[in-house]
Amino acid sequence: MIIETICRSAGFRLTVVAAALLAAGCGQKTENSASTESTPAPQSFTAGTGAATVDGERIINADKEPGNWMTTGRTYGETRFSPLKQITDQNVGQLGIAWYYDLDTKRGQEATPIVVDGVMYESTAWSEVFALDAKTGKVLWRYDPKARREAGRDACCDVVNRGVAVWKGKVYVGVLDGRLVALDAKTGNVVWDVQTTPIDQPYTITGAPRVVKGNVIIGNAGAEDNVRGYVSAYDAETGKMVWRFYIVPTDPAKEKGNKVMEMAAKTWGDEWWKHTGGGGNSWDGFAYDPELDLLYIAGGNGGPFDINVRSPGGGANLFLGSIIAVRPETGEYVWHFQATPGDSWDYDNTQQMILADLTIDGKLRKVLMQAPKNGVFYVIDRETGKFISGKPFVPITWASGFNSDGSPIMNPDAWYMNIKKSVIQTPGPAGGHNWYPMSFNPETGLVYIPAQETPWIYRPSAPVGGGVGQPLPKDAPVAPAWTGHLVAWDPVKQKEVWRVDDPGPANGGTLTTAGNLVFEGDVNGFFHAYAADTGKELWKTDLQSDPMAGPVSFTVDGEQYIAVSVGLGGGSAMISGAELLKSGPKQNISRVVAFKIGGNVTLPPKPEINRTLNPPPLTASPQVVAKGARLFGGNCASCHGMNAIAGILPDLRYTPLLATDSFYDVVIDGVLTENGMLPFPNLSKDDVDAIRAYLISRAHQTMKGQEDNRIGPAAGQLR
Repeated sequence: MIIETICRSAGFRLTVVAAALLAAGCGQKTENSASTESTPAPQSFTAGTGAATVDGERIINADKEPGNWMTTGRTYGETRFSPLKQITDQNVGQLGIAWYYDLDTKRGQEATPIVVDGVMYESTAWSEVFALDAKTGKVLWRYDPKARREAGRDACCDVVNRGVAVWKGKVYVGVLDGRLVALDAKTGNVVWDVQTTPIDQPYTITGAPRVVKGNVIIGNAGAEDNVRGYVSAYDAETGKMVWRFYIVPTDPAKEKGNKVMEMAAKTWGDEWWKHTGGGGNSWDGFAYDPELDLLYIAGGNGGPFDINVRSPGGGANLFLGSIIAVRPETGEYVWHFQATPGDSWDYDNTQQMILADLTIDGKLRKVLMQAPKNGVFYVIDRETGKFISGKPFVPITWASGFNSDGSPIMNPDAWYMNIKKSVIQTPGPAGGHNWYPMSFNPETGLVYIPAQETPWIYRPSAPVGGGVGQPLPKDAPVAPAWTGHLVAWDPVKQKEVWRVDDPGPANGGTLTTAGNLVFEGDVNGFFHAYAADTGKELWKTDLQSDPMAGPVSFTVDGEQYIAVSVGLGGGSAMISGAELLKSGPKQNISRVVAFKIGGNVTLPPKPEINRTLNPPPLTASPQVVAKGARLFGGNCASCHGMNAIAGILPDLRYTPLLATDSFYDVVIDGVLTENGMLPFPNLSKDDVDAIRAYLISRAHQTMKGQEDNRIGPAAGQLR
């Protein structure tokens, strides 16, 4: 059996692919050449000149420069809290648009802007990078890495990018096709370009790099294709690899003497390395404690999802679903905490980690806080990795509680592959909290989580090689509708303080400020400001498209700004159209928008959406339509929506190509490759005929109001 929630953007294999194993060497450390020399004091720069003279001292002392946003979470602790308070709960109603910058793409926008000395550095879809004057939005330079379009097929969840890092005059971006590129911060010219992943395996990069002690830290994605996840560190000056930490072990014979991988291997089943890479990819989520000198990385989901396929004989499968502490200069393992042993539900632990000092039971504790996909809010001792507390922040059905060490007390029904029946479980693969950043306000003591309730139907699949991506049978249970809400969570008392219900799931990341404010976008395109202490809505504005990314705050010439990237994207947006389109069909208008008190810029009118259902007659047999449904689920749903209800990419029920032979030109010949629609050499003409018949059938059902909005395996993985 293999779980039917596996998916790939624009098409995934119908068999479990045996990923070629990476050369493991003999340990996590390959070289120790980190740069620790002191740097000159930061210079002053006029807004718009672009220099990015950021180093570790500046980031560590970020609170002394509250007008800058120098790393993804603003600080190494990833709190996403701004000490700025020119904009407050008293005057936030006077916010207006200061400037906006339209992007030349309609794909998703997930990047957190970096702002240093009046210059904004930002990334967009297909890993393109640009620099803007942070006061005016004027373009200073742009860079296109020319990411291989084939990588769009390997990306499970859109061709997005979550941002860049800056360090000593350079800007670093992870490219979708697995490269890490360093750019000159003043010009955008390439300084160095390295391939961090094997080009013959389906790895991708969508996450933002971090720079710690002169090393650029970058992970990757690809667990859906059963590759072996790892995190790498590259010298910021030269691009030379310094160390690599593998999340999962491989053939023990190849790793003798590597005590960490030997330890991990004991938690895996029988000869797993012969047929799977294991997954565990760290596609997002890093934090650093300079006092403890610990870098925190994360283990993602297993690949394939079903533990019976991935790890015959079971086991906890370290370091899937884990937090791992390593030394940033060497990659040396220090400790780990595993949240979801034996992950078979796509419960990554790659969600944001926040570092803070909290008084718990009368004692000041150095903690790491995380709200991963499994729906539990964890508070961990970040010095030792010991479990302090954990409590669900959304309803969960996979566990009934936790042991004193934080290990879950599993619900037997969660093991769907063993009980051999369909199970509605929450959260599903979309998670109780996904990549959307949360934030921590030390003044209120609250964490602001973009939470969601995403029940899912898990069920055993056909044997390996058959049935992947099949639509649900007609007698399958119906999972409840997905919902979303902004939760203010007390991490000490482990309880919800207030919540705001959102119009659906997949709402934006949060920013909190010393002005007693929380900012968040919603899935209907509105950007909100709430009182951080009470949750009262104080202001909102329509940005015409969904602000999913994490907002930031900064100053230029003494004036405070709020900025956010706008554009619906990611796995949820692409394939769960039925849940996200409750308010009607959507379109993406990707842009960066900056606000200030008294801003008076107006967005242009929102374009009309004009589309009409006009399918040709349905002449295919029910058997052909059923075949097309299976093929669509396995090859197309991850971009064009489960049950052919699309999110942001073309809704194929409406395409006029259904009535013409041009359908073959697109699907078989790849005439739209440059747009990211690659050809499908694995499909025969009869296969394409069946897919077209299924789409024609769905179009006719839609015309008659016979929608199929059930959430389940055909939708695939979401993030």
